[in-house]
Amino acid sequence: MSSIAQSGDLKNRIIFTLLLLSVYRFGTFVPLPGIDPDQLKTMMEGNQKGLLGMFNVFAGGAVSRMAIFALGIMPYISSSIIVQLLTGVSDYFKNLKSQGEIGRKKITQITRYGTVLLATVQGYGLSIGLESSAGLVINPGLFFKISTVTTIVAGTIFLMWLGEQITQRGIGNGISLIIFSGIVAEIPKALVTTFELGRTGAISTVMIIFIFILLILTIMFIVFMERALRKILINYPKRQMGNKMYGGESSHLPLKINTAGVIPAIFASALLLLPVTLSNFNFSSNETVTSFASYFTQGQPLYMLLYASGIIFFTFFYTSLVFNPNETAENLRKYGGFIPGIRPGESTSKYIEEILTRLTTIGALYLTLVCLMPEFLISKYPIPFYLGGTSILIVVVVAIDTVTQIQTRLMSAQYEQLIKKTKFGR
Repeated sequence: MSSIAQSGDLKNRIIFTLLLLSVYRFGTFVPLPGIDPDQLKTMMEGNQKGLLGMFNVFAGGAVSRMAIFALGIMPYISSSIIVQLLTGVSDYFKNLKSQGEIGRKKITQITRYGTVLLATVQGYGLSIGLESSAGLVINPGLFFKISTVTTIVAGTIFLMWLGEQITQRGIGNGISLIIFSGIVAEIPKALVTTFELGRTGAISTVMIIFIFILLILTIMFIVFMERALRKILINYPKRQMGNKMYGGESSHLPLKINTAGVIPAIFASALLLLPVTLSNFNFSSNETVTSFASYFTQGQPLYMLLYASGIIFFTFFYTSLVFNPNETAENLRKYGGFIPGIRPGESTSKYIEEILTRLTTIGALYLTLVCLMPEFLISKYPIPFYLGGTSILIVVVVAIDTVTQIQTRLMSAQYEQLIKKTKFGR
């Protein structure tokens, strides 16, 4: 803490980040106009296991209060991932990505437009869903739909702006920290709810102790896997320039086991829980749809199978987008680096790709295990979503990344102070 206090820039960044996160938390308590709070409470009690409950986790409880930030930052995340997926299949987006800073700004602009579009569609669907619940909307009609969509879209755009400001002028990734703060702020309530279930006898004391032991072990396991790296030895040849020899050093190419982060778990959850949410919102009274949606509830074998398959698929797909073995091998060749025993160029690319495939397989199984273990408990016991695998995974991963950024900035500040002292001594 003393090091942070000495670093004025880092201290200001942390204060700025905390202030903006406080603004976000305040917004999760500002309700949408025209909603009956008593009917809303009743509706939320019956929809905690659908996509509504999962969105409530990512929105920091804003959905349960039907606040102006009810959609949270999810439309922006969805738009970002869609654009990133397009960079792997569309020549237009590939060209934009190769244009450097200009292309990056264009991609960012497209992502923002996509956010507005997704927020508008989801906001309209939300307004219809709210009106379909009897007594929930005080004055249903066109005005309610327009006001709800406008408020929801404005809230999402404001959150997108907050996230970008935190990333640029604060500390850590702004979008991730918004989700992180929402989950962390609701965890105490989830713990109180769990203890209350134990007091009333809904969950035995032994089971509560087992849940918390499992929670601690899960956190330790996540930290270990997120820190785990596979280092590939890289050598650089010696070069003589004049009378001096340069190069000859050895370095490492670090490959993370989990390159995809928490994105596979988020997307797999959203896709699988959609049928349940449609049936809970009464979008369809068809018994066939309701029966079909029942197979996608937590604890069902089909749900678990598809959830695991979705996590594995998105892990491999997203890893292939964020890490390109061919590009890495080409960069090594340009700078004269080589892997001992492997020829530069195509052979190096295949070698890196082979190692990356093995690591991604381990990472996919790790994500599947972390996300599915609590699902069995949530499906059998009324445990809050905030103690689920996806929530804990997001909290731990974002915390690790933020602490790493703080340590990096602290080291940079210490180097700057050391250089200044050296100059002053001279």
